[in-house]
Amino acid sequence: MDFNTGGSTGSINIGSANTIFVADLSQEVINNNLFFTTKWSSRNLQFAYISVPVGSDTGLDMHQNSAQLFYIEQGSALVIMGTCQECLDFQSFANDGFGIFVPVGIWHNIVNLGQIDLKMFTLYAPAFHSFNAVYATKEEWFAHEEP
Repeated sequence: MDFNTGGSTGSINIGSANTIFVADLSQEVINNNLFFTTKWSSRNLQFAYISVPVGSDTGLDMHQNSAQLFYIEQGSALVIMGTCQECLDFQSFANDGFGIFVPVGIWHNIVNLGQIDLKMFTLYAPAFHSFNAVYATKEEWFAHEEP
């Protein structure tokens, strides 16, 4: 129980760069219907929920300064990675309980292969997106330029 809120999830700010966040990740990730929503950020690490609709994907992406972890809570996916946009020579299937580690500088895309929305969470180290970034759709996500 969270003694600050009376619930089982919550957060409390204990200083300028230190916020404690406790959550039932499994339930919150499954209940998330936004394409991408940042839930916690610090200078060195960032945590977000992702929901990829049936027949869609996360979009081909690469981070020059952030490594990334995806964890699939629900659904099935094709993971595609490579060292350049034209050389995506790594492919693997993944589903519930799978972790996907993406090194710095690697192009990656995760394609929802299932009949339900793909529900994941992701960690970036160091933080990559703006604090409290929220994108309802993939189109919103790619239309926004991150600093």
